[in-house]
Parts: sequence; C-alpha cells; structure tokens
Amino acid sequence: MIIERFKLTCDKLISYQQLASCCDYTGISLRGKDILIYSNGGLERKPWSPQPLQLTGHHGEITSMTFGKRNSPVLLCSASADYVIIWNVEVCQRRVSEGQVAAGTIIGTLPGPVVHLSFCSSDERVAACCGATAYILSSQKRETISTLTGHLGPLTSAEFCTWNKHILSTTSEDRTFTVWDLQNESVFYHSFVMSASPLLSVFFMKENGHIITGSADGQVWCFSLQDDFSCQLVTKIDLHKSEQRHQAGVAEKSSEVDISKPVLKIASFNSCNDSTDAEKGDESWLCVGSTDGLYVVNLATSELVTVLHFKDNPDLSVAMAGSWVFSDKHIKSMLFLVSSLFTPCVGLLEFFLDDAVRIEAGSRGFSIFPSSPPMLESPLNAELKKKEPNHLKKKGGIKEQPLVFHSKVKSSGYTSTPRKLIFTPKTTAQKSQSSMKTNKKGLLLKDYPEDTAAPSVVRVHLSITNKPVYCIQYSGDGKQILCGLGDNSVLMYKSSLTGNPAVYTGHDKPVSSVSWSLNRQCWLSASHDQTLRLWTHDVPEPAVIMGKNMFSKHIKAAQFYYLDKFLLLGSGDSLHMYLYHVDVTHDDIKRYQQRSFVKLSSCFSTSAGADITDLSTVNDFFAYIVLASVSNRSIQVFDMNKGIVAAEVPDAHSRAVHCITQNKGSMFSTQAPESYNLFLTSAVTDGLKLWDLRTLRCVRRYDNHVNRCHSCSSAISPCGRFIACGSEDKCAYVYDIRSSCYLHKLQRHSETVLSVAFNPATPQLLTGTLDGKISLFDPSSGLRLSCDTRSAAHNISNMAL
Repeated sequence: MIIERFKLTCDKLISYQQLASCCDYTGISLRGKDILIYSNGGLERKPWSPQPLQLTGHHGEITSMTFGKRNSPVLLCSASADYVIIWNVEVCQRRVSEGQVAAGTIIGTLPGPVVHLSFCSSDERVAACCGATAYILSSQKRETISTLTGHLGPLTSAEFCTWNKHILSTTSEDRTFTVWDLQNESVFYHSFVMSASPLLSVFFMKENGHIITGSADGQVWCFSLQDDFSCQLVTKIDLHKSEQRHQAGVAEKSSEVDISKPVLKIASFNSCNDSTDAEKGDESWLCVGSTDGLYVVNLATSELVTVLHFKDNPDLSVAMAGSWVFSDKHIKSMLFLVSSLFTPCVGLLEFFLDDAVRIEAGSRGFSIFPSSPPMLESPLNAELKKKEPNHLKKKGGIKEQPLVFHSKVKSSGYTSTPRKLIFTPKTTAQKSQSSMKTNKKGLLLKDYPEDTAAPSVVRVHLSITNKPVYCIQYSGDGKQILCGLGDNSVLMYKSSLTGNPAVYTGHDKPVSSVSWSLNRQCWLSASHDQTLRLWTHDVPEPAVIMGKNMFSKHIKAAQFYYLDKFLLLGSGDSLHMYLYHVDVTHDDIKRYQQRSFVKLSSCFSTSAGADITDLSTVNDFFAYIVLASVSNRSIQVFDMNKGIVAAEVPDAHSRAVHCITQNKGSMFSTQAPESYNLFLTSAVTDGLKLWDLRTLRCVRRYDNHVNRCHSCSSAISPCGRFIACGSEDKCAYVYDIRSSCYLHKLQRHSETVLSVAFNPATPQLLTGTLDGKISLFDPSSGLRLSCDTRSAAHNISNMAL
C-alpha cells in the first residue's frame, strides 16, 4: 500500500536530477539554483503546509544533492557545475530564525556537472561523480582527498560501503562497476561487462555483506564481498521476468505493452517473517524503484514479494518516475521521494511494510511429522496376506515315528541335583560415554559432529568406469555405498572406497536410481529399461524383478517407504505403492523358482496427468507426506494417509524439476523438528531452491553452480547445515544452508559432477562425475589426498562374466 504524504509542483522539470530525502527532511531545487528544505515532522497534519528553509549559494544549475547518513548534525551536500557545497541544516535554520542569511561551506570546484553525490557513513567524506571520474572530497574543508579514474564511460552512481568507509563502489555507462580501495587509491575489483545497458545504481547491504547493482534494462545483480574484497556473484534478478512469474502466481493479466524497468534506486529493509531457521541468516528484502513503480524483492529467494504500480494508484500525482530517493527506514513504513518523469512535480510517498509481510507470509501448509494415527481406510494400513503352505493329508491314521535317528537320548537333567547359583552379575563393567547412542542391534553409534567444517579436501579419487555415475547413496550406517552407473551396472563399495566393489548386473539400460532399505538388508535399483530390481546382501541375483510389462514408462525414482513396509516408485503420471515379501531360499528341485513376490497396494495419479520426474519421502519414521516433482514444472504433495494430492505448487521452477531432496538427517544426528520440513529442488537453468513444507514457499535460492543441460543432483548434510550440489563446470559446490553464497567450490573433477551424497555417520562428501569417477572429500582438518587412478572396477564386463 502506497500513500502520498506530500506533493509539490516545481517551476521546471527535474526528472533525472538526484533529489535529497532523509528521515527528518526533504530537499528539492527551486529555480534551478536554490534549494528548499521541508521538515517531515508535520506529515500527519492535513493539510500539510510547512514553511520550507530556502538555501541560496549556487551560481549554476543544481544537478544533484544528498543528505548525510548521521542524524545529528544533519548535513546536506549540493552540487552544480561551479561548486560543491556542504550545508548544516540545523545551523542554517538557526541563522534564518535570527534574521541572518543561511550559508554553506564550499568544499570543491569540479570541472563539469556532478551527476551523483554520496556521503560516507561518518559524513566525513563525500563522493562526487563528474564525467568518468569520482572525486573524494572532505566535508570539513576544501580538499580533494582522492581522484579515482578507470571507467571508460561517464559515471552514474557511487556509494560508500556501510561497514567500511575506506571502500567505495562506482557504476558507469560502460556497463561495469568497480570496488575501490580509498586508502591506496587502487582497485579491489572491476567487474565484467554486466549488461547491454548502462548500470544506474549500486547499493551496499550491511546485513549480509552484499553489493547490489542494477541496470537500465531491469537487471539486478547481487554480489558477495569476500574477505579479499573480491566479488562473488550470488544471484541475478530480471524484473520483467520476475513480474511475469509473479502475475502468473496471483492470476493477474500482464500489461499489454511492455515497458523498460530501469533500476533507478535500491534500498533494503528487514522483514519480520521468520518462519524458518534457514531465513534467519538473511531476512532482507530489496526495494527497487523503477519508472513504473516499486518492486519489493525477497533477496533470499530472488522472487518478487509484491509490485506496486503507479497506474494501480490513480490518487498519486506521479504516473511515471524519473528519479527515486529512499529515506531512512521507519519501524513499519518507508518514505521515498519520487520525481515525475513527464511533469514538473515531486511526491513524498509512504510504503507500509506490514502489507508486504502479510503477502509474503502465505498460508500454513503441512508438516513432515504426522499429527494423528492413520485412518482405518488409509492405504497405509494395507497388509500382505501370506499364503499358507498346503499340506497333503495322508490316508490312514498317523503312525508312530521316532523323534531321533539314534537309540540313546541325552538326559534332560530332572534327576540331577538342582543348581544353587544360577546367575552372577558383573559389577566391574564400565558405563559407556553419554555421547554414544545404541541402535536396534545393540551397537554403539558415535554422534555426528555438529560443529565440524564442511567437506572441502579430497581424500580419495577413483576412476571406476568410463560411463556416467548417475546416482550414489550411502547405507544408513554409512558403511557401504551404492553407485548406479551408465553401463547398466550397480557397484557396492565400502565407505572407505578400499578394495574391489561388488558388481551387480542385469539391467539393459543405465541405472537411474538406487535406494537402501532402513534395515540395510535390501536395496533397490531402477533403470531406464522400465524395470525395478530388489537385491539382498551377498546374493548376485535379484530377489525380485519387476518387469517392463508392469510399467508404461521408465521408472524415474524408487525407494523404500513407511519403515520398509512399501516399495514406492514413480513411472509416467502414476505413483505406485507395492507390498513385498523377500525370501531368498530356494527349493533344490525348483531351483529357479523365486519365492519373493510383490503386490500392488495402491496407485495414485498426478493432478494434471503430467509425468513424475522425481519423488522423495522419509523412510526413517512413519510419514504420510510424499513429494513429487512433475513435468508441468509443479511440485505435488501426496497425502498417503488419505490417498490424495493434498497440495500443489505451480511453476516451482522455470523448467521441470529433475531432483527433489528432503532434509532427512540420519541416525547419528539430531536436528530441530522444524528443520525436517525443508526440502530442495533443482531444475536445469533455474538453480537450486530451498522450500519449507509448512508454508509451501521457497525460502532461499542458490545460483552459483552451473546447470544448463545435465540432471545434477543435490544433497543436505546429516547435521542440516550444508547443501552440496553438482555442477557442469567440473566442480561440486557446498553451500551454507543459511546463505546463498557458496562456502567451497570443490574442484579437481575431470567432468560434470552429476551426483553427490553425504555420509550419514561422518562429515564426508562423495561425488560422481559424467566420465565415471568418484571422489571423497573430508573437512579441511581431515585426511590428506590419497589418489588412486586405477579403476577399482576395471573392465566390469569381464568381472561380471
């Protein structure tokens, strides 16, 4: 919601002139050479008729002006082709009240018009953009501290770093921006050519250490300022495309005529929407002022929160904006001064933040933890009826038969003397440490370290085949690894990647999915040959083969579900749920007859009839929710307790999601219950998104990796603090889940990284590449590289024979 607090008709058009506004005052030019200062203290009075303070001192036409960053004293800097003047507003008011003439201090005389002015955080220095040069002037005396040259075109803006006054950033019509070291008058970072249009504005965001710049064609880039003062691209936002997606989401029609959306000014404020822990690291939103209105962008997700068009508010005096100035942030609103593009007037507008917060909050969604037991008619209550063996009745009575084949039977001991001491407990046994857990088999489990660093150092590098490693997965205890390969086979390694792997063959096409059971006694492999195979330990033949005649299309994903009770798989537009029985014993006569079998329990279809591209659900505990990505770019939430599609997220990505990953933790770690409601989705050319199941909204976006054509997977660490994903630049990226910037760029890969997996027991990361190599990474304090270039599964076809 936008309300116009103040309107002033000027004596001339000031469309592209830099205006001045702060929390207490508003400044505009009068007759080109004078300045009018209005107090914002009477905003609530209607009608508002303040007495402005008039400042006179320039001989030429004023081209730019700005207020200082400090609240006391309030300084105003104005510039024309002849002078750069500093005004102390409070001193000038006092002099006028005493009948004297308000006067300022001339701090510079520059050779040409100044297009932009900016104060540092302490108001000690002023940056003035004149032509292709940025001048750093002292606000106390007439002194030029630095002269910065290097751009190939005229400068458009300059801003001091809000947390380091010795850093300045400038933008130019040469379509680049530069980060300057003011102490040494050198360049920290000079960007590449960003766009086909000039860069117009730059902004420092103190909350997360970002530099944000915008261009004349509506592009916004967000960079992270590193410790060495270099810049790392975090995300890029196209206002025009973001608006189209936003309008599609709210079922509005886009405008018939597309207009350019230049980024005239950028500001920020912190939202109070803290629905997830993942958001707390970065709750800032961007306010982007353009010619047609105000764009509010959630920086964490790179999505529009709301768009406030001038045309939708006919009561405003400004229909198209020429320049923007944002004042200091209020508690629940933000003030900004806007000049009209085609008429000689300005307006002081107020934007209420609570309205945007309500829009962003959305409705309450689901929880991964069930709140009630399954219904009586729930598909989850299905049971497998085992057939009882038919015993043939023999003719005649039952004859007496000996119980044993020998003549003597050992005494039962009834006639012996009874024992007086049956059991003696051991009192010398030491208790185990409190940091150890016990699993169902009584084995001690060591806790997953919660304060360890992310894996970043290569420990093992293996070349296992010359075909792609499409999928990898650790067993629940972290001791074994399954690798699904493009040569139609599956390899089973020890977690240390030592020794030769067990090789399982039988598929006719590349293996697309592998999955361990919860008890680690069985595992699944699905292939593009439209078959699913269930394997057991130490048995080279599958216990169950689900053939081509059972599915119309190849199986995209398959896994165990509901504490290993069901087999869940997606094929075509259907979600299949099977009951199964595994019996690996064989009759000596009927050797090739399998005793294992499966039975279709339920089959569910997607709401739009589109094909399932991936699915995910939790098997470690009873969970009703199954997440499925669909080829129509949506995410569908299946409630298996009711057997329905409970919710749908349309247009989750610009393309169909190829990987969906939930935060499942592990038996070695414990997370906050809310963290298990987070899940990841990946799509080609559209980055990686983190979602919250409770609101079904994207809470963060990760865009540093490259994913243009391959289906690169992603994974969440067992501690829930890190995200790993593959990339096509021969690297794997590790993100902090709370920040959109990557922590580590894991190189030393020879091809595209297709698959990634975290070890559930120790802080290790495993990656698989397009050319058949796997690498194991440890934290920086872990073991050093031990490289084995030999193929551990050399000539797999010969081994299978």
